[in-house]
Amino acid sequence: MEIILLEDVKTLGKKGDRVKVNDGYARNFILPKKLGIEATPKNINDLKLQKANEARIAAEKLAEAQDLAKKLEGKAVTVSVRAGEGGKIFGSVSTKEIAQACLEQLGLDIDKKKMVLNDPIKACGVVEVPVKLHKDVTAKLSVKIQEA
Repeated sequence: MEIILLEDVKTLGKKGDRVKVNDGYARNFILPKKLGIEATPKNINDLKLQKANEARIAAEKLAEAQDLAKKLEGKAVTVSVRAGEGGKIFGSVSTKEIAQACLEQLGLDIDKKKMVLNDPIKACGVVEVPVKLHKDVTAKLSVKIQEA
């Protein structure tokens, strides 16, 4: 029997794959657990339409990420923090504060989870913060840390 997988099955394949399995395996395991459906012409056509729709949505998300990356290019935000002698900050600057500064100063709502800080920012100065907008698109945001 030929089936279309609805979820990843460890021994068979990935979601959306068409695979041939024994009739008993399909009837007793794959179909009751909703891991796959029978590969009828209607189901095959539905799968093609679904894949085309997913590809279109992925292309739109990539275009949005590239557009946002162009907006971020060359932009800088300023974050004011309390600091002691020598420009040493009390605590550190987090991605939450940087995201809030982007919203206030640039009008761009950037998710704090998309900002990649390898080490916490603990000193005044200018820091380049990579922003991973998409798996293929990474923008650089310049953040100026100054004393309040």
